[in-house]
Amino acid sequence: MISIVRVVRDHAVSSLRFAGRCMRLAAHAARRSVLLRETGLTLLSISLAFGVGCIILWAGGYSIPAVFANLWKGAFGNKISIGQTLTQATPIIFTSLSFLIAFRCGLFNIGAEGQMYMGAMTAAVVGIYLKLPGVLHVLVCLLAAGAAGAAWGWIPGYLKAKRGVNEFVTTMMLSSVAIYFTDLLVAPRMFLHDTRYGSNQTVRVLQTAVLPKLLRPTQVTWAIVVGGGVVLLVWYYLFRTRSGYELRAVGQSPSAAEYGGISVKRKIVLAMCMAGFVAGLAGAGEVLGTHTRFISGFSPGYGWDGIAGGLIARAHPVGVLFSAFLMGALRAGSMQVQRSGAAPGDIASVLQGLVIFFVIAPTLIRRLIRWRRR
Repeated sequence: MISIVRVVRDHAVSSLRFAGRCMRLAAHAARRSVLLRETGLTLLSISLAFGVGCIILWAGGYSIPAVFANLWKGAFGNKISIGQTLTQATPIIFTSLSFLIAFRCGLFNIGAEGQMYMGAMTAAVVGIYLKLPGVLHVLVCLLAAGAAGAAWGWIPGYLKAKRGVNEFVTTMMLSSVAIYFTDLLVAPRMFLHDTRYGSNQTVRVLQTAVLPKLLRPTQVTWAIVVGGGVVLLVWYYLFRTRSGYELRAVGQSPSAAEYGGISVKRKIVLAMCMAGFVAGLAGAGEVLGTHTRFISGFSPGYGWDGIAGGLIARAHPVGVLFSAFLMGALRAGSMQVQRSGAAPGDIASVLQGLVIFFVIAPTLIRRLIRWRRR
């Protein structure tokens, strides 16, 4: 009798294990199918964007082969061009991650530009006035910059969670505040202004705080490696931790998450602080690596490019690497297009906008179909 019970028990356990294995395989296959579909849609969107861009160039009377030849030359023509592409892509990696962290929580953070400026100024101050050994000094500068960005992101997060204030408005306003505030600190007669130069900038950070060059003689530094590491950390947090799952659950349905015992307000504040932290690292990378000092107006709009990068990546951390590289290539290539006179350099912005439009178009169409069916 006991042997029969054991046989039945072992058979039941093996059946449950087999069922669990089948469920895991099915879930993996479903995730792979979704990934392939999203990747295919993104590539199709990029192709359509470039196609429409060709029509616009033709309508404007510009030579399409000349424009794209110079675009390629400026982005990948030689070692210097590739370095320029990677240099432009590095801060966009951070700002895209900043946008998608908030986006996964159902928030629209358009304040990465201001959070980046606050991080950049903090990194400059720590890099100039704090004396530490080499690697430790860089690490402290990065953490301080991230903390400054997180503090700047905490403000709209707290206002959203406690007062219901729209984060779209507060992040946009705080970006302007941060930019003008940091400009004031490096203005003439202010204590951070370097009197040796006419431009508004700080003195050079100490050598122990400088991020080494990764691809000489270009401006690519170890900031791009830090960006890759942050991508992996964000991916692991969002998809392999309980806290990340709860953050994504709040983004999917705040009411359902609240019913399930998740503190929605706490996750909102956490998401905005994390977004600000990552954006602050973008500023630190520019100050410690590319410029080795804080320069007024150092960003040509990396924070705004992060919104585009997060949307093109479909709010997936790994996709950010490809979207940032694409946007970096467009930025670097547009400079060559401008220099050659083949077309205005703003063609990169046109292509970027078209890519975003075609990327989000399938989602809009699906939502319109669901709305019409209801």
